[in-house]
Amino acid sequence: MAEKVQYYGTGRRKTAIARVFLRPGSGEFKVNGKECDVYFVTPSQRIAAKRPLVSTDHTANFNVLANVSGGGVAGQADAVSLGITRALMLFNGELRKQLKAEGMVTRDPRAKERKKYGQKGARKRFQFSKR
Repeated sequence: MAEKVQYYGTGRRKTAIARVFLRPGSGEFKVNGKECDVYFVTPSQRIAAKRPLVSTDHTANFNVLANVSGGGVAGQADAVSLGITRALMLFNGELRKQLKAEGMVTRDPRAKERKKYGQKGARKRFQFSKR
């Protein structure tokens, strides 16, 4: 039995987690079983998700299958992008330098800060009354 060739990468952004599989193919892009253009509504989300493939000229070489959960759609698009980047680096380690130069290798650590007790939010306090 012939083994399936696929490259796997996990991407995270805020609370979104993407499991991305790259398989040699014609350029199909599916997210949670839907086409990329159907799942990601805005053009900026589509561009963010496809950015690693476009910058390395591998758009037509791979079929992308992504399973995404958690977070919002924008965070999910960035998580898919990081997952594709990691899978591409498994495919060819020499792509790392190009992807790193465009800032796609680093995980974005920004996330929502927790609300603190005795305060209205993470930083905002309740109104102070002198009298």
